[in-house]
Amino acid sequence: QVQLVESGGGLVQAGGSLRLSCAASGRTFSSYAMGWFRQAPGKEREFVAAISWSGGSTYYADSVKGRFTISRDNAKNTVYLQMNSLKPEDTAVYYCAADSRYSDYVSDMDYWGKGTLVTVSS
Repeated sequence: QVQLVESGGGLVQAGGSLRLSCAASGRTFSSYAMGWFRQAPGKEREFVAAISWSGGSTYYADSVKGRFTISRDNAKNTVYLQMNSLKPEDTAVYYCAADSRYSDYVSDMDYWGKGTLVTVSS
């Protein structure tokens, strides 16, 4: 089992920045690729970013490319999402997830956190 706890969400003005963190406990953190997903009110959960087991590879949804950066610190069992140039359409609950496939599919994730709310005001 892997337990994931997100933090760092909040209210920010458009154009601002936030850094989300996801702390993992349980089985070996470095055995899992990690991802960030988000779900806006009334919408399906969608992929945001993913990072490989060692952190040497990353990829992003087109909607956040160039604005968001995913990183991980395996010594601290933590994955981060740095979000810059935030837009009102980035408003959502953000979830971190762990998977063994380095996937961007919701259905491929093995473990989920409970999420942290990000609200971007215009």
